[in-house]
Amino acid sequence: MKDTSKKALRRGHNEGNIRRRTDGRWEVRLSAGIDYKTGKPRRTSTCCNTRQEAIAILQQQVHEVRTQGWRDPMSVTLGEWYEYWLDTYMKDSVKQSTYASYRSYLNKHFCVLGKILLKKLEPHTLQEFYNYKFREEGLSPKTLRNYHMALHKCLQQAVKEHLLVYNPCDAVTLPSGEKPEIVVFTNDQQRALVQASYRHRYGVFIRLDLCTGLRMGELLALKWEDIDFSTAQLHVRRTINRLAKYEAHDGENKTEIVFGTPKTKNSRRTIPLTRTMADELARWKQQQAQDKIRAGDKYTDYDFIVTNEFGHYFEQKTFKDYYDRLLKDADIGHFTFHALRHTFATRALERGMDYKTLSAILGHYSVAFTMDTYVHSMDEHKRHEMDKMDDMFGMQYSISVENQPYPVLCTLSADGCTAHVPDFPKVTAQAPTLDAALLEVNRQFLSHDYFTDIITFDYTDQEKKVISGDLMISVDTVRDNAAKFGATFENELQRVIIHGILHLLGHGDKAPGEEAKMHALEDKYLAIRETDETKD
Repeated sequence: MKDTSKKALRRGHNEGNIRRRTDGRWEVRLSAGIDYKTGKPRRTSTCCNTRQEAIAILQQQVHEVRTQGWRDPMSVTLGEWYEYWLDTYMKDSVKQSTYASYRSYLNKHFCVLGKILLKKLEPHTLQEFYNYKFREEGLSPKTLRNYHMALHKCLQQAVKEHLLVYNPCDAVTLPSGEKPEIVVFTNDQQRALVQASYRHRYGVFIRLDLCTGLRMGELLALKWEDIDFSTAQLHVRRTINRLAKYEAHDGENKTEIVFGTPKTKNSRRTIPLTRTMADELARWKQQQAQDKIRAGDKYTDYDFIVTNEFGHYFEQKTFKDYYDRLLKDADIGHFTFHALRHTFATRALERGMDYKTLSAILGHYSVAFTMDTYVHSMDEHKRHEMDKMDDMFGMQYSISVENQPYPVLCTLSADGCTAHVPDFPKVTAQAPTLDAALLEVNRQFLSHDYFTDIITFDYTDQEKKVISGDLMISVDTVRDNAAKFGATFENELQRVIIHGILHLLGHGDKAPGEEAKMHALEDKYLAIRETDETKD
């Protein structure tokens, strides 16, 4: 029988060895992989007094090397493993926004689960966790799916490293629920929002979003290099977010502004601009040039489109606060900023845009997703289309010009509404409603892509000192505005007529200060009318 007490106890490759030193003590030596800075093997050496003690130390060290520093799997908690998984496998392989989301799951929701030993994590525990989050805390099925996806990936890595025999997430059934309703602005709400936007410095960006369906991060990250005025196109190339830092030292801000690429390949896209929107952006560029002159050295020019008076870009939270103030000014209740994107999509479908084109403009990953998302969001349009069915039982509804004692600008029939401009026979537009007819005239002949209560065609001859023009008035819009502002229909109609006449007299309402002056003049002449009525 060989005496091994004084000889080295040798093991396999990377399993280390034990030897007895000349001083009688036992030494444990182990190769612990490669030092990536020097390229040389990393070795450990530990001394103890007995052979049994040396064997125990070696076994512990071998296990730590195999599990990359982990203790006995029976003592590793889910939270410890999740942290390790994030820093080792996710930090350098996913976008910073994804990493920040995964980490927030641990801090906000997995904190209770995180105390459970990894080996004791059972499917029923996860099932009860998801059920609680759904029933008691009201988390949406989509949110729970996001949590589940992250946790499944984390635990699947534990299976690969033999810390778990199977993935407990595989046996979980996620709560289901109805898909949340897509919230969009009605035509009236949209009109009120657009009207209010002209009273705000940054209102042009609300109108831009209504015309393009950009996500907020995409809108705020736009630079002038992304606008091609020659072709009237907008290129989506980046996004802006405030995200948690990978590493934050004590006393430092734990978040940072990050400019990244859009969320998917399809999100990097080109969007055609309407002529009106291209013109508005050109005017905004001129406004920026004026800001730069006024601010002087205090102006920071990074070529961003959405900037304050000093050229600094907006963060999402700051711009959302501004957007909320605009909503309050429009008096239409609360809507998320994303409602602008949904409204664009809905209006596009209402006007006949095909799903494939819409999907490309929105940057969706598939046409099927676009159809599934927006197929139920066109109730207002469905009502307009059904109104065309009034004649299906042979009933006709028509108002002709000949039957009216005054010049009629619109003719109603079973086919919809035909708008005419007197003495200007080329101006004709067919639309399902009176509002839509004026919108079409506004688009075709004035290049204005918005609803209005009045359109003024000015034929005034300054040289001959002749004031002449045609006023096209949407009676439906006048009636709605009267109810909205607490005025009588007659009073609101007279205000609109005065508004049109003031345009013929040379008064505008688009430049800074003009709108307030226009309102003051309207009030002045309405007051004169009321005084005359009192005298009568």
